[in-house]
Amino acid sequence: MTSFPAILQSEWTKIRSVRSTVWTLALTFVVTLGLGALLSFLTDNNFEQFGENGRTPFDPTGTAFSGIMLGELAIIVFGVLAVGNEYSTGMIRVSLAAVPQRGTLLTAKAVVLGALALAVALVTAFLTFFVGQSLLGDHATTVGAPNVLRAVLGAALYLTMICLFAAGITAMLHNQTLALGVLVPFFFLLSPILSAVPKVKTLARYFPDYAGQRMLLVYQQHGQPYGPWAGFLICLAWTLAALVGGALVLKNRDA
Repeated sequence: MTSFPAILQSEWTKIRSVRSTVWTLALTFVVTLGLGALLSFLTDNNFEQFGENGRTPFDPTGTAFSGIMLGELAIIVFGVLAVGNEYSTGMIRVSLAAVPQRGTLLTAKAVVLGALALAVALVTAFLTFFVGQSLLGDHATTVGAPNVLRAVLGAALYLTMICLFAAGITAMLHNQTLALGVLVPFFFLLSPILSAVPKVKTLARYFPDYAGQRMLLVYQQHGQPYGPWAGFLICLAWTLAALVGGALVLKNRDA
């Protein structure tokens, strides 16, 4: 029986040896930071045009993270490729021959994937915040302000959980093209559309993207059904469900 540390080492080697996974992680960082910096700069230079909505104060933290939706897309692709590459190349059979314990294999893959995603997400979140605040001038906040550190950490955890959610869905579908065909429309078409439809928007508020983005809130916004901690638990539940589903499919279906 292969030891768990050896399986972790093997999974780490697989991920870092695939160029596309490295580029998608880099793109997560560049897009989130770059777009957030651009919008922070534009906000500072056109602040009087934005005005106050009378309900919540201006949120400089949220402004810095304005690019996180596109960063989310990149890290979803990373999660899909990190799992789906083995299915597309047929290497999953080799992996299962080396590690017959399928649950152990997926657990090791999730640990390595989650650790790498979290490391990149933490760097991305903190640099995005500090660069954004430096460009907001007099409208900036500090990491020591109430709820700000929690929001920055929430951004990193959100990106990590979305990555693992994508990995779990890919493990269930056994196909990276199909996984992207499900996840991208779900997050960027279905979820936003349903959130705007009165009769179903209550359900859409419990989707993983909506719940995860509550983790970035510094101020409780008018009309929001729940706050950051509930959002964290809902997003975590979706992530665990996807990973458990992936493990069950892997155990009961031929590679």
